[in-house]
Amino acid sequence: MKKSVLTRYRVMAYVTAVLLVLLTIGVIGKRVLDLDGFGSFVTVVGVAHGWLYIVYLVFAFDLGTKAKFPLPRLAWVLLAGTIPTAAFFVERRITREITPLVIDDQATKPAAV
Repeated sequence: MKKSVLTRYRVMAYVTAVLLVLLTIGVIGKRVLDLDGFGSFVTVVGVAHGWLYIVYLVFAFDLGTKAKFPLPRLAWVLLAGTIPTAAFFVERRITREITPLVIDDQATKPAAV
């Protein structure tokens, strides 16, 4: 498996996790604490998280199929972007397990003549 597949997954896992934590904080501020100004914040972060979660799903599915994850494990990786902070832990575990299977992208390219 190419290193870029793992890198894309890792970046999107962190982006999705950070946005979900921000969204959770925003919803708590808006709904629980009744603070002014959180309405637009929740809207913007919610839309960003929603669209970027779709990108995360594509990259996580690509990684899972190339790493030949069993279906329950693939489902857990895909759902990690919907549970606040879960993507941080799942990403770290997946990276640890997948790293030995990764080959460097530069090693697969032929040498220039």
